[in-house]
Amino acid sequence: MKRVTEWLMSFRNFRTRLLAWYFLLAVSTTVMATWVTRQIYCDRLYEQAEAALAEEVTRFQQAAEPLTARRPTEPEITALFDQMVAAHVPAEDEWVATFVDGELYRASGPLPDWLVRDPDLVTRWANLSAPQQQRLEGADHNVVYAAEPLIIGNEVEGIFIAVEDKTTAYQSGTAAIRLVLKVSVAVLGSFFVIAWVTAGRLLRPLHLMNRTARQITESDMSQRIPLQGKDEITAVAATFNDMLDRLQGAFDGQQEFLKDVSHELRTPITVIQGQLETLAYRPEKQAETIALMTNELQQMNRLVNDLLLLTKAERPDFLILKPEDLDWLTEELYLKARSLTPERDWRLETKGLYPATLDRQRFSQAVMNLVQNALRHTQPGDPIALGSAIDGDYLRFWVRDTGEGIAPADQQQIFERFARATNNDQPFEGAGLGLAIVSAIVEAHSGRVELASELGQGATFTLILPLDPAVYPSATLQYESHSDRGRQPTHR
Repeated sequence: MKRVTEWLMSFRNFRTRLLAWYFLLAVSTTVMATWVTRQIYCDRLYEQAEAALAEEVTRFQQAAEPLTARRPTEPEITALFDQMVAAHVPAEDEWVATFVDGELYRASGPLPDWLVRDPDLVTRWANLSAPQQQRLEGADHNVVYAAEPLIIGNEVEGIFIAVEDKTTAYQSGTAAIRLVLKVSVAVLGSFFVIAWVTAGRLLRPLHLMNRTARQITESDMSQRIPLQGKDEITAVAATFNDMLDRLQGAFDGQQEFLKDVSHELRTPITVIQGQLETLAYRPEKQAETIALMTNELQQMNRLVNDLLLLTKAERPDFLILKPEDLDWLTEELYLKARSLTPERDWRLETKGLYPATLDRQRFSQAVMNLVQNALRHTQPGDPIALGSAIDGDYLRFWVRDTGEGIAPADQQQIFERFARATNNDQPFEGAGLGLAIVSAIVEAHSGRVELASELGQGATFTLILPLDPAVYPSATLQYESHSDRGRQPTHR
């Protein structure tokens, strides 16, 4: 019972099922083709025999035609049959016989063994009253005969029998076909073994993929499938490896994210815990302690809100897009930035006048984060410039400052979560999520952020967004057609 169960379980294997169906199909096709070939061969043998018999019967009818016009004598009838037997050229597979008065009169040779064993057939031939043609198939014979009675008036004066014996040809052809069938089965068996080994090699990447997937854990995602060849399964394995690379990157990012969050939250929690522990010993500083703890809680709340915003940026309903007038939006953001502090030299460089489809609130949040970043890296009296312009099918909105600039090594990583420029020696407030939020908002708009900066010469952050996108995969589009609006030149 156990062996039967194991045998049945083996058919759950894709390799076994695939080759089993292949072998069954190949064997069925071979058997069917062999059987059809045998049938065609046998039919042709019988057709040849029937054609030869038809010639013999025609020859007998032509020879007997003069006798049917009158009443022949018995010597004339026997002479006709003698003539037919004598004119017959004996062959290995042909035989003729004549019957007169219900008895065998004369034959072209001795009775075949199969006919000797079947006296009833001889009796039927001797008493025929109508033409007859029939195939006789047995274990030791395959023959076709044609019987033609000599009828004069209403009486049968004699019977002419012609026989075609195809036993030898039939048995030879059948033996050859059986040999072909046996050889075909043996060859198919050999091919099955070769196909089994080949399928094992072809399906090896799938086995490696299965084994690799089982070995992957949250703590170890270093396993990869070795690639060999350039077929479809290798392509699947390469795609699987790429997926593992992305998953590993996501998991590594998640681990780094958790570490960074833990680090950022540890400081305010430690401060609050320490202030609470010392509050009982310094009641006179209660107001100062509460103000300090409130500030720390506000920073924690801001951190949580920023993290929540970054999480929502991956949702499809993160943006609500509407057509907005770029010139009014640019001026509004300039006035909002200018209201933050009068200690900077605020400048509005240009305004694009063409409408753009975007989420006004999210876009404003991204720009104000860039403004806050510029404030942190400039001194009172330093210029900070804002502006927008149209570049083909895209809008460009930039925030330019004249601060200390960003080192080339930091220009890529500053858009990551909790990242800060390494050349910044000034005290920094915040968790390092501002530029990450800017990048997330712009990418949700199907855009990108460009940074141009050199140390000591400030930095320019440029938001590049499509003006009228056909598809926003990550946005809820609320769009009205404005095909009648022309583009207007920018102005200072």
